[in-house]
Amino acid sequence: MELNVQKIQDILPHRFPFLLVDRVYLTGEGTVTGIKNVTINEWFFQGHYPGRPIMPGVLIIETMAQVGATMMMNWEKFRGCTPYFASLDKVRFRKPVEPGDQLVIEITLLKMKGPIGKLQGVAKVREVVVAEAEIGFSLVREGVKEEKP
Repeated sequence: MELNVQKIQDILPHRFPFLLVDRVYLTGEGTVTGIKNVTINEWFFQGHYPGRPIMPGVLIIETMAQVGATMMMNWEKFRGCTPYFASLDKVRFRKPVEPGDQLVIEITLLKMKGPIGKLQGVAKVREVVVAEAEIGFSLVREGVKEEKP
């Protein structure tokens, strides 16, 4: 299933300037691919770095998380939840991402226990890995107080 930016906005709570995903392809149970078109018009290029613009690594990781959240929140049992980072592990930045690049982000669900889980994210430009990370997350249903076991 393909989700354009309008459908992504129906799922994610993010808005400009922090909605970073342009398109999502739900490729199977526990896998998803997202697209981020990186243009010189991005707000972050004004200061990172003038004269040699590169996409900040933390925004690449945020893009990965948004792609993963789109997959998780598309599942019926998690609709209406808000995604939160819980952890980042094995983060690696391999190559800079520049204006004109298209980030292809592949996300795989590693494990899930209730609303808490871990994703593996790999970001590529022209089939070359530029970043990767394991992303821990929690999906919280707003307005519902969680009881401790």
